[in-house]
Amino acid sequence: MSRRAALLFAGLSIAWGIPYLLIKIAVEELSPLTLVFVRTALGALLLLPVAFARGWVRPVLARWPKLLVFTAVEITVPWLLLTRAEQHLSSSLAGLLVAAVPLVGVGVAMLTGRHEALGRTGAAGLGLGVVGVALLVGVDVEGSQWSAIAEMAVVVVCYALGAALLSRWFSDLPGPGVVALSLTAAALGYLPFAAPGLPTALPSGRVVTAVVLLALVSTAAAFLLLVGLVAEIGPVRATTITYVNPAVAVVAGAVVLGESITVWTVAGFGLVIAGSLLVNRRRPAAVPLDEAAPCPAPVPTT
Repeated sequence: MSRRAALLFAGLSIAWGIPYLLIKIAVEELSPLTLVFVRTALGALLLLPVAFARGWVRPVLARWPKLLVFTAVEITVPWLLLTRAEQHLSSSLAGLLVAAVPLVGVGVAMLTGRHEALGRTGAAGLGLGVVGVALLVGVDVEGSQWSAIAEMAVVVVCYALGAALLSRWFSDLPGPGVVALSLTAAALGYLPFAAPGLPTALPSGRVVTAVVLLALVSTAAAFLLLVGLVAEIGPVRATTITYVNPAVAVVAGAVVLGESITVWTVAGFGLVIAGSLLVNRRRPAAVPLDEAAPCPAPVPTT
């Protein structure tokens, strides 16, 4: 890995590892609906000029029905549910649960006939991943938190489905253009529901900072970093970022919010990652892409 690729990888690991922390801070004063609206609106304002300047808008708009479905599955539903769930769950647990996306992604691919049979090793990996998730949610989760766990389950499934839709419907379109217009569509969809509840006074500096970082770093800049990383190391190797983000989420939650890291947390995370690696062990060779290429890596846009 080149020095540039290493810097891009490190930057993206942080950018997609800290949104759970930022969401946890923001929901201290903002409702989930307000937060997701502001996040998508700011992200769209940052990415749309790039998309227009590069001529990426028109080809994406030509597929607007599919874009709306993708937006609902990848952004509108999961971002709102993730934000709601973090009102009751720690930021680190939310980040760890999202690590199960590659496991669910394989299941989605198998159901749609786009993945080879698992075999014994893959089946063992799937089993390890399930046990890992069970450890994460079954040890420290209280009865009142199970509704939030259910919301996180929907989030994980949505992210896996979203990656599949992105690959199937937009594989020939520029990734930044797809995301810019998806954020725009999501913001417009949230607007009529979020507008009545928008705060009349500016939130605290801590919350404002979290929201700005969430939109600027974890939404707009993160996707541009991903495009650069894919151009450097190819789409297959870029998917390994999925295994680093949860670790960043755990460390960030522990350092900033004082969230605990238990032996069960470490064990559960280890099993989920091991299971994901086993299930996804067979991959085609990576093909480097230029910046106008789509986002081929099944990475959740947290």
